[in-house]
Amino acid sequence: MRTALVIGTGLIGTSAALALTQRGVTVHLADHDPEQARTAAALGAGTDQAPEGPVDLAIVAAPPANVAPILAEAMRRGAARGYVDVASVKGGPRRELEALGLDLTAYIGTHPMSGREKSGPLAATGDLFEGRPWVLTPTRDTDTEVLNLALELVSHCRAVPVVMDADAHDRAVALVSHMPHLVSNMVAARLEHAEEAAVRLCGQGIRDVTRIAASEPRMWIDILSANPGPVADLLSDVAADLDETVRALRALQSSDEAKRGEGIAGIEDVLRRGNAGQVRVPGKHGSAPRAYETVVVLIDDQPGQLARIFADAGRAGVNIEDVRIEHATGQQAGLVQLSVEPKAVPVLEQALRERGWALRR
Repeated sequence: MRTALVIGTGLIGTSAALALTQRGVTVHLADHDPEQARTAAALGAGTDQAPEGPVDLAIVAAPPANVAPILAEAMRRGAARGYVDVASVKGGPRRELEALGLDLTAYIGTHPMSGREKSGPLAATGDLFEGRPWVLTPTRDTDTEVLNLALELVSHCRAVPVVMDADAHDRAVALVSHMPHLVSNMVAARLEHAEEAAVRLCGQGIRDVTRIAASEPRMWIDILSANPGPVADLLSDVAADLDETVRALRALQSSDEAKRGEGIAGIEDVLRRGNAGQVRVPGKHGSAPRAYETVVVLIDDQPGQLARIFADAGRAGVNIEDVRIEHATGQQAGLVQLSVEPKAVPVLEQALRERGWALRR
């Protein structure tokens, strides 16, 4: 691939353009808002000048509802040798293109499984997709050359290609992305009118659950409108679990020991099923999840503290597998939670204590 046209210069389109440009591909940028395309160009994502002829690959980075019309227009004017879209829903756009009577041998639907709560070109980064799954949904009609161009795109973005059927993809993202987003918003909505004293008690747990609720509502309306059935089916199952959990909690209020026993059994069931589901979430680099232990370090909110901890861990020969920070309420301090291999815990703890760090259990 030598040339590409990115149509839609939001977070995903601009991030893909940055990655391609960094790898020597000449990228042309287009957007319904020319100012947004100019912003992406100024960031080094390519040029907002139109290509003089067909490019190797056209990448449509638009909401699902707009994918088919944009692709159809680009195909009819022969904008590229191959065409992909990066929308988060795959079945609907393809069926719309089929209904328009277009030759889809030059098209393949794709979906990079990466993003941020922020949107727009200013939130874009060239490494947004690095190490992340990038779904490809070819059909028997997909031309081999186009599939290879899509694989080259994924490679340039340093993502991991995953081939799926389009409708299977839509059911999968409903489970791992769309439904959790709505549940996160429902939990966050409980905070809107909560007492300030209660909100001030928020810790890392509520931050984890509500983080994705910060996303742009308009964008999610577009996504959910393109995949409502699978998401509604999953939420119906969640609602059934909620009903059972509410009944179990009410039973725990009873003075009747038998009812209390039923309540305990009901709560234990949902918690155990949650444990069983959570351990299936892929671990580091997409591998099977591994059990790490946590070393907790108290730090002051000052520049360079994290760098010092990582440097001290490195000198001790310990690899930090993951890190989280919990900020202390009302204090200029926080707790850094370092996830490491169990056998590395005593080595790291000793090294950090020797260098003056305060540890917590």
